[in-house]
Amino acid sequence: MRQRKQRETWTTRLGVILAVTGSAVGLGNFLRFPGLAAQYGGGAFMVAYVCAFLFLGLPIAFAEWAMGRYGGMHGHNSSPGIYRVIWKNRIAPYFGVLAMIVPVGIYMYYVYIESWCLAYATRYLLGAMNFGADAQRYKQFFEHFVGLHAHGESLSTPGEGLLGSAVFFLVVCFILNFILIYRGLSKGIEWFCRWAMPALVICAVIVLIRVLTLGTPDPAKPDQNVLNGLGYMWNPVKTPAMLAPGEVPKSFWEGLADPEMWMKAAGQIFFSLSVGFGIIITYASYVKKDDDIALSSLTACAGNEFCEVVLGGLITVPAAFVFLGPQIGSQLSNPFALGFMALPNVFNQMPVGQLFGFLFFFLLFLAAITSSLSMLQPGVALLEEGLGLNRRASVAVLGFITAIGTAIVVVFSKDFVALDTLDFWIGTFAIYLLATFQTILFGWVLGVEKGMAELRRGAEIKIPEFYKYIIKYVTPLYLLVVFFLWLRQNFGVTAAEQNRIRQLFTDPVVGGVAIFIVAVGVLFALLIAQSVKNWRRIEASQEEVVI
Repeated sequence: MRQRKQRETWTTRLGVILAVTGSAVGLGNFLRFPGLAAQYGGGAFMVAYVCAFLFLGLPIAFAEWAMGRYGGMHGHNSSPGIYRVIWKNRIAPYFGVLAMIVPVGIYMYYVYIESWCLAYATRYLLGAMNFGADAQRYKQFFEHFVGLHAHGESLSTPGEGLLGSAVFFLVVCFILNFILIYRGLSKGIEWFCRWAMPALVICAVIVLIRVLTLGTPDPAKPDQNVLNGLGYMWNPVKTPAMLAPGEVPKSFWEGLADPEMWMKAAGQIFFSLSVGFGIIITYASYVKKDDDIALSSLTACAGNEFCEVVLGGLITVPAAFVFLGPQIGSQLSNPFALGFMALPNVFNQMPVGQLFGFLFFFLLFLAAITSSLSMLQPGVALLEEGLGLNRRASVAVLGFITAIGTAIVVVFSKDFVALDTLDFWIGTFAIYLLATFQTILFGWVLGVEKGMAELRRGAEIKIPEFYKYIIKYVTPLYLLVVFFLWLRQNFGVTAAEQNRIRQLFTDPVVGGVAIFIVAVGVLFALLIAQSVKNWRRIEASQEEVVI
């Protein structure tokens, strides 16, 4: 079959594990997870987080790996093609619109945040981030750098040159991503992840050691020590030393009763493991027939959890707590603010802070680029497989589409309006839809028996038998309940909850971004329609040869 002959494969098991782990390990591990854990009561959040991992993250990861390899063995690497193989229905490939628009849409703003990490790492390396003891100066720099106060503000660099240009670092990141994706699966993605992931872990361990040895830097503030910093995030109940002025303590059970916390934990698992992104199913389609995908899936999930819980959870919040105190809780609703506004002030007060500032933001950059790189492969797979484009043409088409979206994010930067709109409708709403669809596709269309048989072929580990019941019954129910609660929270009866919907019709920027999202979805639907025609033509020609 022509598609099979052209299909790339991973060269080693370690390569695919590092690539999938790299896809999962990103800014959410070192910024979003610590912030959510501290914001929602530490130990209580971890209960919801572990439940989401066991009943959502791991089952969906298993399902995506199995469906991906199953589709790959039938000559397909794109999600629309894989869905079509599994579900013999005319509408099946069109669910692939979600699997295209989620990674591509997230890439449009994720690469911009990635460029902030590279900019900060470079500025620390060159000594351009020393603003003294003025904590407000770090905040002001970040707000101007990303254009938070006015649309297009980030396009200007008063007195800073290239070091103060967010657009310059964005172009560097954009070009680097597409150079690596152009090099292909083994020479691009796999090659980069094989050195980037170990480098990321080494940087994180060095920063972690420094954070855990901070002790009590300011004797005048004895409560702001490392132990209380760790407790701020991990304790089931905060002690008085961990409470900000005026903060009312919550009991462990009060924390568990918060439905918003359960939704946030589920959302973090989706982002953390890259499930529901349409990425794993594409990556898994390139593995060989008898590769151990059960072990690869479990190893990739474990690697991500190590980076998130052990490294990210022990670095970010404790460091901020030691130098800034329990009032950091007011900043944790915006994890990026904690990372780019608060932590530079931390590094300024830390001995050899310039070095550790560079290492921290460089590890964030490595984590971000391994994730953003993976977001491009699903789109490339569709263009290559469905339309028969070569690598250069596929990369050029995808580069043009994402460049328009990223430009919108950069230009309409006031209050992150374009970024937040993309993040909400694609990075939250569409992911839940896609994850729910793929779970039902695996458990009820492909069938858990057939799916588990696919997982077990070539496996050196045995997946517990009860997991097939979890995948078929518990995971879909969990998803639907979480989704219902999420809808109730965001589309309720109060004016505040309806504000996001109202903005679609009253805010020209929000409405324009929404129209752009729809336009990209329509474009992918047309590409999928043409791909279906090509697949049918190939199948018809093969049937004639057989006859």
